[in-house]
Amino acid sequence: MANAQWRLDPSRRELLFLMASATGALLAPQALFADDLDPRVARIIAANISVDMHNHCPVKFVREGESDQKPEQATIPPVALASEMKRAGFAALCYTYAVDHVAGTKPGEFYKFHLQALDQIDRLLAQQKMKRALTLKDLQTAHAHSQPTIIQTCEGAQFLEGHLDRAEEAYRRGLRVMQLVHHENDLVSPLGDLQTGPPNELGGLTPFGAQVVKECNRLHILMDLAHAAFPTVKGVLAASTQPILVSHTALDTPHGRAGKPESLQKRLVSREYARAVADAGGIAGVWQNFATVSDFVTGVKEMADAVGIDHIGIGTDTSMGSTPIPKEERPTNAAWPDQHAGFVYVAIDEMLKQGFTSEEIGKIIGGNFCRVFGKIMQA
Repeated sequence: MANAQWRLDPSRRELLFLMASATGALLAPQALFADDLDPRVARIIAANISVDMHNHCPVKFVREGESDQKPEQATIPPVALASEMKRAGFAALCYTYAVDHVAGTKPGEFYKFHLQALDQIDRLLAQQKMKRALTLKDLQTAHAHSQPTIIQTCEGAQFLEGHLDRAEEAYRRGLRVMQLVHHENDLVSPLGDLQTGPPNELGGLTPFGAQVVKECNRLHILMDLAHAAFPTVKGVLAASTQPILVSHTALDTPHGRAGKPESLQKRLVSREYARAVADAGGIAGVWQNFATVSDFVTGVKEMADAVGIDHIGIGTDTSMGSTPIPKEERPTNAAWPDQHAGFVYVAIDEMLKQGFTSEEIGKIIGGNFCRVFGKIMQA
């Protein structure tokens, strides 16, 4: 019965997903996983709030004067977000956007793109009959009602442009996780050194970056240090009174580097880096950038060995339900060539095969994130 769902031709399957998207409906649980999965998989998913700590939203940026379309008319391409999340097994996504993907950006434009992104996600959530989770209680309530939800995230805080008050403005728009840096720095007031930038060009965390950390602490915004060079991370840990995330990476080992281009190898972290995050109560998320689900779980085991089972999560670094998927990204439910069911389903099945217990898996797929998120949001 379950396998029949996967034999649908692509056009029929896409139609069903878009119909589910339009009504906010969810696919029936029995259609979400293959018959050959361990029967414990579904029970683990039902018992835990599974969270993808880094998933891309396909926002569309409009530069003034370069298009007949007005920014307020820009919309996200058709996305069957709720149904694809259910298919994946994720109860919540840290749903992110990156304003520095547009070439030739000038000072002032990052902020405009940031506002466009939030506006488009507002419209997407209304269309999907979904809400942002602002607290741990919101996550728990959504999970209890089998309603997928998102936690609003930004991939890089370039939109601040020296204006600290924009952090609170974003918080009031629903932002609860702020990734400090990405591929480009703030054009007006740089925040810190990047993993993919010149080594220690800024001396780690900048003075303005330290102000941003303290403001996020005040607002109870969870900070994400993915893409940050280790000197920047050490600066944030010295300035912060709260735990941090490194949402999507892997340990810098021969296994972590295997088959990856130099650009991705630069994004890996040392044991010292990962351990510093864990020692401060934070979480290191493992991405899907491995050849197979088996290799992915081996990467999870390496990170768990480095930081401990209480300080690891999953940040897929994929796109959920966007149509079409950008060339540089992978769809969450087709992260690996041999994937035959939703992301969390196949990941848990492989974790069980590699010796993880149900309790350990519950922590990895979302329990650890919920603990840290709840601690920071409790005030």
